[in-house]
Amino acid sequence: MLSVKSVLRAGSSGLLLGGLMLSCAALAQQSTAQPIPPQRLEAFAKAMQAQVEQGKVGGIATLVYQNGEVVQRGEYGFQDIAGEKPLAEDSVYKIFSLTKLVTGTGLLRLYDEGKFQLDDPVGKYLPQLMDLQVAVSEGPDGFPITEPAKHPVTIRELMTHTAGFTYGRFSISQVDELYVKADIQDPKTTLAVMMDKLANIPLRQQPGTLWHYSIAVDIQARLIEVLSGMPFDAYLKQHIFEPLQMVDTDFYAPEDKAGRLAVSYMPQENGSLKPMPNDAFLSKPSFLNGGGGLISSTDDYLRFTRMLLNEGELEGKRILKADTVRLMRQNQLPAGVDNIGPFFPGNQFGLNVAVVNDAAAAGYLPEGTYWWWGIQGAWAWIDPTNQTIILGMMQNTDYRLSRVIHNTASRALYGPVEQ
Repeated sequence: MLSVKSVLRAGSSGLLLGGLMLSCAALAQQSTAQPIPPQRLEAFAKAMQAQVEQGKVGGIATLVYQNGEVVQRGEYGFQDIAGEKPLAEDSVYKIFSLTKLVTGTGLLRLYDEGKFQLDDPVGKYLPQLMDLQVAVSEGPDGFPITEPAKHPVTIRELMTHTAGFTYGRFSISQVDELYVKADIQDPKTTLAVMMDKLANIPLRQQPGTLWHYSIAVDIQARLIEVLSGMPFDAYLKQHIFEPLQMVDTDFYAPEDKAGRLAVSYMPQENGSLKPMPNDAFLSKPSFLNGGGGLISSTDDYLRFTRMLLNEGELEGKRILKADTVRLMRQNQLPAGVDNIGPFFPGNQFGLNVAVVNDAAAAGYLPEGTYWWWGIQGAWAWIDPTNQTIILGMMQNTDYRLSRVIHNTASRALYGPVEQ
């Protein structure tokens, strides 16, 4: 029988501290970059091992890429505890909101083609969202008192979560209750049907006044369909996955990859981990969730983030213009919206990504790092100043625990050295 500790030891042996020769271009880049020291990488690996060893999560995979090479990689714990199957380099994961970076890249590719401008009204392309009302107070029969939006929702506001939409499950209001009643992300419907539902629900707040996490990226996915004339999944495959050779990324795990899909676990009060069935992720869904529907592998997501780190190009395949990637990672919050709330201190927001503007408050992530994460814990940090990518993959349903693990990781890599 495989023990947890034996699997952890196998994972930690993935630490790769190379001394490869760098090209002249890489050396020039390295003159301003600050590589993560080997002892920090070792501390990071041990900290992630400890999370699994303490029984908090079933498994964690990590990867650190800097100055053109992988300098740390580890798979700690299990892909499937009951089946005694350890995580492997080719395990695939439900990446949830890491999908948002991919959807944003797809939409920005259409921006590069001149299909729209960031300050265009969304209703110009999605007429259902043309003349929206905004909730101002609670009303009778579960429907709020409303007023007209003070300006049309823009695409830039969609990409900064300041458009006025919500999710229906991360806050409490009559608008959130209407989202739940409408089953706004009903997996049996489509993105087009979602737009029809939204036409009949007021915005939670006036556009441009507040950062509020929302289904705005699903609306971006529908914009991609309308602007490109292609189904959302087909567009991503043709314009992102195939050019970047992301062979394990899709909206489901087909039969030949189902055995590599990591099991999700729900922590229980008694300290055990309850497995959640993978069945819903083994066939193509009708609703192509632009904000959280993708399955991917560590290596695939590395190729995607390397493209962003390299300002839109990877191995001769250009996905975005360099100026557009720079736009993506700059603060885009509207005037009067200074941050993205108490759950993400030290951060502003670009286009579908958080952007660190206060390193100490943001768990010591370097200023200028742009990033996001998925609700089951997968994360991606891209640091252009230091030419570094840090990825983590896990399947844990306690999102608050995931944020604790993220902070543990960032402190191991960047925090003050304990005496």
